[in-house]
Amino acid sequence: MEQIEQLQEQLKTQEKLASLGLLSAGIAHEIQNPLNFVINFSKMSEKLLSDLQEIIEDNKDKISEDDREDMNDIMNDLSENMDKIVEHGNRAISIIQGILLVSRGKENEFIPSDINRIVKEYVWLSYHAMRANNKKFNIAIHEQYAEDLPMVDVIPQDISRAVLNLMNNACYAVWKKAQTASEDYHPEMSITTALKGNLIIVTIADNGEGMSNEVKQRLYENFFTTKPSGQGTGLGMSITKNIIENKHGGTLSFESEEGVGTTFTFTIPIKK
Repeated sequence: MEQIEQLQEQLKTQEKLASLGLLSAGIAHEIQNPLNFVINFSKMSEKLLSDLQEIIEDNKDKISEDDREDMNDIMNDLSENMDKIVEHGNRAISIIQGILLVSRGKENEFIPSDINRIVKEYVWLSYHAMRANNKKFNIAIHEQYAEDLPMVDVIPQDISRAVLNLMNNACYAVWKKAQTASEDYHPEMSITTALKGNLIIVTIADNGEGMSNEVKQRLYENFFTTKPSGQGTGLGMSITKNIIENKHGGTLSFESEEGVGTTFTFTIPIKK
């Protein structure tokens, strides 16, 4: 009966997550439209500034040198601000497109993808999600992305889920350790990508609480979780293993020491 009740709670959580996924897709789509307006109007304003600069140059004999310098300084500042608006607006749209891809991407469709971009985006999405739920949560994230990674055919929404699952577990591990650790404990995480032969290697390491022997043995079991009821479904790691090994023909491995931390490594073969 306890197992049945636990399964029922897990299914309820899955249903909530499914509804949340649909809601997130709707919100992302609605946010994208005003963002497009912000970016387009910024570009138009940049053009107007350029036109204003030409007018000032044509009438420079009617404007004092001091006023001209002040006007140029102001326009340069405005131009830089416009560039930043466009840059960060495009960044926001890129994140939204990633969310939409995860929510509505075609099942099992392999698409040439930038692994570095996927990993980086979902590393920080996981971090900010943790911060949104706990304002005191903080962690030093060290990133090292290989510059020579080629585009590789993957199911991007699935690789995103895998990275997100691993990151969520890492964030939870360092947060939980921080609850009882001494003041000199500094939560840290290292993210690296590398190219070795025909394999792309992604590593996510943390200095969190690590795993006991029992957790190591049961890590990939369906519905097994160390998180409190309602905070974990116990499906994340089994889903991640299926994504990496069965769908993409890669490998998923880990090293963990209780009280010290955990390192997950997965590989993705580059198929020619």
